Amino acid sequence: MSAPRRVIDCLVNVHFGETAVQPQFMTKVRDDYFKGPASMFDPVELNELLDEMDANGVEKAVLMDSLAKPSVTARSFVDQRPDRFSLAMGGVNLLRPVAQLRELTALAADLPITYAVVGPSFWGDGQYPPSDAVYYPLYAKCAEIGLPLCVNTGLPGPPIPGEVQNPIHLDRVCVRFPELKLCLIHGADPWWDIAIRMLIKYRNLRLMTSAWSPKRLPAELLHYMRTRGTEKIIFASDWPVLRQNRVVPEANALDLPPEVLDNYLYNNAQQFFFETQEQ
Repeated sequence: MSAPRRVIDCLVNVHFGETAVQPQFMTKVRDDYFKGPASMFDPVELNELLDEMDANGVEKAVLMDSLAKPSVTARSFVDQRPDRFSLAMGGVNLLRPVAQLRELTALAADLPITYAVVGPSFWGDGQYPPSDAVYYPLYAKCAEIGLPLCVNTGLPGPPIPGEVQNPIHLDRVCVRFPELKLCLIHGADPWWDIAIRMLIKYRNLRLMTSAWSPKRLPAELLHYMRTRGTEKIIFASDWPVLRQNRVVPEANALDLPPEVLDNYLYNNAQQFFFETQEQ
């Protein structure tokens, strides 16, 4: 039996269990959108996650964290196993950015932060598309300190406004911030064609398939991965919304050439998120 392929899981949630009562939109996502078990929001044990990672060849996982509400679990896991875990930092108050960006800069110097993250539909009542100037301090800071930035794209699962997550809003951003390492996360449904066209157009842009079952990825994205986009698409689970036990085998079963699959599961994330940091 051959060894499992090397995998980097670029988006894992271990903080859900820290919230006693989940907001209604989160339970609706679990029950109506993903039809997940009630245990989706239970606390997570370190060994439980490591066992699932080991079973699926996942060498590294990026854990969600927040400036607004730091995750005790995520930071504990990083402290205990810095060889296996790093952080994704969200929660920047873009309406009062100066102090927040000082804090992000200090944390990036002190903690293993792989990327910053922002979800346009999830703050400000979904009023601000990523082309709005309110994001520009974050873009400039991430470019300045060499920190990749991930931006939610595609219609969100919760019943909140989604138009601001059309990837076309990042077109002007890529033009104005070519130094910024930028990644679309959670796919781009129903705007896959726009996202692919932008990935072709901009060298600094990537797309992460977090929260997407690999067997549900659209044919046009798989075609792009086989052709012009061999280095552009990055794997992630959005664990425990989608478990590694499900999505890694599904990814391995995709009709992709071995070198393309290796890029998708490991090499693209290693190059985009980690190589500069490790030099």
